[in-house]
Amino acid sequence: MLESIRRRGPVSRAQLSRDTGLSKPTVSQALVALERAGLVRQAGRSSGGKGPTALLYELNPTAGWVVGLDVGRDLVRAAIADLNGDIVARRDEPARVRSADTLISQVGETAHRLAADAGIRWRQVTFATVGSPGVFEADRDQVALAHNLPGWGRHGLLEALRAKLGTDLAFENDVNLAALGEAWHGLGRGVSDFVYLHVGTGVGLGLVLNGELYRGTRGAAGEVGYLPLATADPHDPENRRRGALENALGSAAVVRGARSAGLSVRSPKGVFEAARRGTDAAVAIVELVAERIALAIAAVAPVVDPELVILGGTIGRNGDLLLEPVQRELAALSPFRPRIEVSALGEEAELHGAVSMALGAARERLFSRTEAIGGITA
Repeated sequence: MLESIRRRGPVSRAQLSRDTGLSKPTVSQALVALERAGLVRQAGRSSGGKGPTALLYELNPTAGWVVGLDVGRDLVRAAIADLNGDIVARRDEPARVRSADTLISQVGETAHRLAADAGIRWRQVTFATVGSPGVFEADRDQVALAHNLPGWGRHGLLEALRAKLGTDLAFENDVNLAALGEAWHGLGRGVSDFVYLHVGTGVGLGLVLNGELYRGTRGAAGEVGYLPLATADPHDPENRRRGALENALGSAAVVRGARSAGLSVRSPKGVFEAARRGTDAAVAIVELVAERIALAIAAVAPVVDPELVILGGTIGRNGDLLLEPVQRELAALSPFRPRIEVSALGEEAELHGAVSMALGAARERLFSRTEAIGGITA
């Protein structure tokens, strides 16, 4: 019945009886118990129609709170939301990546300051989700392949984060979270099969198949940075460590190629800005980036057959320069042509996904509290 209230609310006793098949007296008894537990609240009365108005009920959005954290090489982002998913406070801070210990401390401090910003006691937080680069190996309780965060793959890191945050906690790859964010509030809403291709400091893919996030056997599904593409020597040890495609397409590769072409830039942003000004060398680099993105899509499309490819990341979001050459190159490479669009959520995608995942877990935990209410039989 609580799930029915969450999905439909505000809703009347009569409608709940019809939805659940429970008798009206049982519904009334359950509502009293749910109100007493703080999980449900009154939401006014119905209007219009004939006869007396009915009292309406809705899920109490402040019965719990969730925190989403996105830990990157440059920034630690955090958001806190109620059970309706409404974000009530945000924080973005430069990441302190000198060591894993400093980053762990920062994550804990940021989360607690965020709750204070929202006027919420930390003990009221029901669940938190932390996203970061790398593969979360649940069987080892460890993060692997997080090369851009020093020490992030060390043993005991996740235990230290749990201790620092002091709440129920989930870990997830940041690109997977971006895909969840798109499914929740972005271009992936209502699309059962799509992929989110992140091109930035690293290169990764989030897969939503049949409406569900697909992680693979060990959580490594979507690690397309390791595709042996866009490189002359797939056996190069550096390609085994960081991935051939990432070495050819990530931020470091774009800056390296630009400097080799005589451009004085410090980041891909400078390359794309120069391309917009019509600088020939920058335009050529952008064309090469588009070709390699198309190559990645051409490798993925026959395997998972997505309806939609969403481009994200600091490089992938430059749709004004990339979309047309990516589509052109893909048409030349492959008979498979999924729709390609640039993320509307931008750098917020990962954080939206972290909040979305935390919401799902928090609702499950809060709903399980109804088992302790007891004393109600249909």
